[in-house]
Order: sequence, then structure tokens, then C-alpha cells
Amino acid sequence: MTLIEELKNAQKDAMRAKDKVRLGTIRMALAAIRQREIDEQIELDDPAVLAILTKMVKQRQDAASQYDQADRADLADAERAEI
Repeated sequence: MTLIEELKNAQKDAMRAKDKVRLGTIRMALAAIRQREIDEQIELDDPAVLAILTKMVKQRQDAASQYDQADRADLADAERAEI
């Protein structure tokens, strides 16, 4: 099972569980993957999908640290929840 298939299954599970945070995060990841596939007109393999997900996690970590420095714990917590 590829990572994209696993993400789609996790999306279905999150919908069934009505977990809005998890569902939103999975949708965001799938949208980034689809966007890259459309931009480059290719079908991504697992290493490429993993690279996208790693980049997204790093972006969220950077944003959370910036929110911490600005004393915005609420926004930092939201970023960490997406990780």
C-alpha cells in the first residue's frame, strides 16, 4: 500500500471518527501532494510523498517556534496539533 493510499484511508477514518483536526491535516497533506503532481504532471512515488510530508512538518515546526517567540501559545499549539 502506497503512502497516498494510506493517507486516503486515514482520511476516511478521520471522517468516520469526526476528528476535525486530523481530517484537516490529512486533507492539507493530500492537497499538497495533488498540487505537486499537477504542477509537474507526474505521479509521485513514496519517497517523493515522504519528502513533501517532511517539508510540511518542518514548516509547521518553524511556524510554531515563531509563534512561541511572539507569545502566541494558541497559534503555536494549533501548528503543533497539525504536526
